[in-house]
Amino acid sequence: MAGRTVRLVLLVGAAALASGSQGDREPVYRDCVLRCEERNCSGGALKHFRSRQPIYMSLAGWTCQDDCKYECMWVTVGLYLQEGHKVPQFHGKWPFFRFLCFQEPASAVASFLNGLASLVMLCRYRTSVPASSPMYPTCVAFAWVSLNAWFWSTVFHTRDTDLTEKMDYFCASTVILHSVYLCCVRTVGLHRPAVASAFRALLLLMLTAHVSYLSLVRFDYGYNLAANVAIGLVNAAWWLTWCLRNRQRLPHVRKCIVVVLLLQGLSLLELLDFPPLFWVLDAHAIWHISTIPVHVLFFRVLNLDMEGVGPESCNLPTPLLTPTWPSQVLASAQTWPHNIWGWKMGNPSGPWS
Repeated sequence: MAGRTVRLVLLVGAAALASGSQGDREPVYRDCVLRCEERNCSGGALKHFRSRQPIYMSLAGWTCQDDCKYECMWVTVGLYLQEGHKVPQFHGKWPFFRFLCFQEPASAVASFLNGLASLVMLCRYRTSVPASSPMYPTCVAFAWVSLNAWFWSTVFHTRDTDLTEKMDYFCASTVILHSVYLCCVRTVGLHRPAVASAFRALLLLMLTAHVSYLSLVRFDYGYNLAANVAIGLVNAAWWLTWCLRNRQRLPHVRKCIVVVLLLQGLSLLELLDFPPLFWVLDAHAIWHISTIPVHVLFFRVLNLDMEGVGPESCNLPTPLLTPTWPSQVLASAQTWPHNIWGWKMGNPSGPWS
């Protein structure tokens, strides 16, 4: 135990100088994973593991190696807590309890509820707004783009892989760009559809370049964050400028101002980086939960806005994107034990045991 304590202290002191996350750099974690994989992930042991693995875990892509990392993560967290150290991150993430196949259960459920809220409001919008309304095609397309993004957010928080991570990031970028396009159509395109069409082509080019760079050159988290923040600020400034200029003529734009300010303010929750409460609820999950009612308010604004759009401006460009919304969403279930698949490699100490 003394040797492990020394290694933990050395690791804490060298955290700023080393690559990766603090927890997965810990020798105790690496040795644990290596021993677990040698003992459980080959030969007859692997066959036994697969025979006892629930079908929902295999369908979600969880492997024996993944389960070893999960178990050893809690072993390492237990050592940190026993020695009075702060909870470390592993592979860029805080440790979360796994609920059935859900890697980050709170964020996955919150993403699903955001998508559900968007779907409900889309259905209400389509029943209350005539298809001939000038903004109808763009608003409906924006709703489908949002639904697609929340689907991939749910998948990503259920199972974090290279593919699901990229799809989550790319779809989020698409939503931001489509929001800018929606603003362009509402503020300019109703009277100058050629300008909106040209701007649409520019945004599609930007999205293609963004996705191509991150997929084919380098997946740069810093660049992706900077690009999305920059476009998001442009989007917020554009909406706020238009709302302030039209607040007397169109009273409902005050609700639009509330939506924009709420989205910008709630995004600050991402700056609150803390270990998950009860090993489930972190700042990212709280952010996702807090955005659910914003979708309801935003679509109410879109409904009210149709009253301020005259029929003389129906010559609109086509929507930016119209993706297909997947028909099936991963289901949640009842409870999850710590040792989810019924086999143990050790008895991790700590508050979860």
